[in-house]
Amino acid sequence: MAKFKTPAGSSSPEGKPGEKIPNGKLSDGTLKEGIRLFNMKRWELALQEFLRINTEGFTPEENTELAYYLGLCYTKLARYDDALLYLEQVIPASQNVLQVYQCRMTLAYIYVITKRSKMAEFELQKLKSNGFESPQLYTTLGYAAWMQKHIKDAVEFYEKALNMDENNTTAMNCLGYILADTGMDFFRGLRLCRKAVDLKPQNPAYIDSLGWAYFKSGDMIEARTWLRRALDMAPNEREIREHVKAANGESAS
Repeated sequence: MAKFKTPAGSSSPEGKPGEKIPNGKLSDGTLKEGIRLFNMKRWELALQEFLRINTEGFTPEENTELAYYLGLCYTKLARYDDALLYLEQVIPASQNVLQVYQCRMTLAYIYVITKRSKMAEFELQKLKSNGFESPQLYTTLGYAAWMQKHIKDAVEFYEKALNMDENNTTAMNCLGYILADTGMDFFRGLRLCRKAVDLKPQNPAYIDSLGWAYFKSGDMIEARTWLRRALDMAPNEREIREHVKAANGESAS
């Protein structure tokens, strides 16, 4: 499963952390300009604005909110170690339930991207135990399980995501890929991958999954067609190149 197929790591998954944040209690004061830039998706400028704030005399609540936005900015800029430093401060300090929820989801996202699947699972299970169930939570749990080779758990989590949202293309694609790749159910896997592509035809990760599902089900003509299309759309993606080589009978590098 190509890394950009991850439920939290794709270019625009459902509910990606920090996409647009409602103004917090302090938005009419020192954080206002940074939040405005953040919501305009001007991540670097927002970060600069937050970093230049003089925190002398800040209350604990103000420090927590600033850490929250700094963590989200660093996440958007893929500076994950810096993001972790701030987000991990927010969870024990914040009294805002939704803020804590987003921090845990963002932490899980970072841990998945940086291949720390057990840590991602820990954050997600914390959310689940507190009643925060959502398709995004289950798709991220599914990917964390897949990365740890817990195939049955991954399937169960993706099934739960689809039960909550039958048109969730992340769950659809990932479950289809797993079912086809492992041989658990070639034809259902193919159907799911086909539906994901129908819903989002410009997503090369989904097209790659469909091509791979055809390959695993033995249809080489369709496999080569779809995998070639995926490679044309994402020529630098290593896993797609490996899938094309396998479909063409070439040795993997």
